[in-house]
Amino acid sequence: MILLDTTIVNVAMPAMIEGLHATLNDIIWVNSAYLLTFAVPLLLTGRLGDRFGPKRVYLAGLTIFVLASLTCGLATSAELLIAARAVQGLGAAAMTPQTMAFITHLFPAHRRGAALGMWGSVAGFATVSGPLLGGVLVTQLGWEWIFFVNIPIGVLALTLVLRWVPDWRPGRSHRFDVLGIVLCCLGLGLVVFGVQNGEHYGWGRAAGPITIPEIIVAGAVLLVVFVLWQAARRNPEPLLPLRIFGNRNFSLGNVANMVIGFSVTGLFVPLVLFVQTVPKLSALEAGLFTAPTSLASGVVAFFAGRLSNGPGAKYLPITGFTLLGLGMGVTTLQLGGGSPWVMLPALIVVGGGMGMVYAPLTNIATKTLDPVLMGAGSGIYNTSRQFGNVLGSAGTGAVLQVVLASTGDFTAATRAAFLMLVASTVVGVTAAVLMRRETGVRDSAGASDPGLPVTRPS
Repeated sequence: MILLDTTIVNVAMPAMIEGLHATLNDIIWVNSAYLLTFAVPLLLTGRLGDRFGPKRVYLAGLTIFVLASLTCGLATSAELLIAARAVQGLGAAAMTPQTMAFITHLFPAHRRGAALGMWGSVAGFATVSGPLLGGVLVTQLGWEWIFFVNIPIGVLALTLVLRWVPDWRPGRSHRFDVLGIVLCCLGLGLVVFGVQNGEHYGWGRAAGPITIPEIIVAGAVLLVVFVLWQAARRNPEPLLPLRIFGNRNFSLGNVANMVIGFSVTGLFVPLVLFVQTVPKLSALEAGLFTAPTSLASGVVAFFAGRLSNGPGAKYLPITGFTLLGLGMGVTTLQLGGGSPWVMLPALIVVGGGMGMVYAPLTNIATKTLDPVLMGAGSGIYNTSRQFGNVLGSAGTGAVLQVVLASTGDFTAATRAAFLMLVASTVVGVTAAVLMRRETGVRDSAGASDPGLPVTRPS
């Protein structure tokens, strides 16, 4: 449900623009607001789970998410919808780190591959199936139902979690790095705002004498200050413990994780808009068009997770990023060449590539972490994925608007966005190649973790 909402909006964009009398930039912000408020608090919510228990934080986040979904569906303006999506993202941020915390707690290291395979399969399938479900709902019921559908699912999830999920409480007492939270939130917010709205303001003044480049630079400076504060001796318990990056696989895994988030989110924004704008597919047809990609990703991710416990696990994400880049490259060449359905084989390859990255990358990146750092590691790892999602949405949105403003050609704009995504997969392949092949060896900031003992609820 959380990851479905990162992409389900894409297919509903034309309907929301018409129904809310909004601009393309407004509706892109409907997605970016969710992704931003999802990404920023993840470091904090991982720590909250350590302190108060994953089940409690998860239930709080789920309640916020469901109520915000109701508000989204009832919104009568783009401004209200953007605000409700921002609150929805906060609920998603509270839930997400807790899912990995439970897997880490309930499964020993040698069995986590299968569990993470299921986790990655659901993540991959949910992310790329958004356009299909969105197409059905928009066509049959209206764009509001892409949010209303979360309500019965959320109520069911709330009931099942209360009944079946153990109330495990690690009982670790953490101080909260308030300054770090402020610096991180402001830095990320300014950078994404600048990239997202650069074309809207003509890359000039955005508010009074303040320009878009100044906003982006200010955000980057705040992020640098954030990192310096995390390294400062005066900071008793940093939000981002930098020693965790002494683990080579974890560091490179986060780079690759950001790339997969950037690529997947960035792909579906221009693709779904393109097939509804140029060949004029309906919302339902656009959803059906992306369905094979969803299926390929979900099926491959399930089996890739089971294989990720082997000594050659890193070759799975290497192959996955390679297939992702090749598939998107072929899709780029086929844009505007007649029927959009000729792109399906290449998009199936893209889905298979995604599936080979998700679960193996998670397993490789986190398997050798010291258990003491697992809570922070979960927050950091989820943050890197969501930061990639934010940049993917904002970056492709900016490219679309820039090229459209200069050429008026939506095919050319989509092709430019895709070329940027193809280039990003090279970074993903490089990071995966540099990872250690042995996923169970002792590392500089980790250990050969045999798994945490399972504590049954009393």
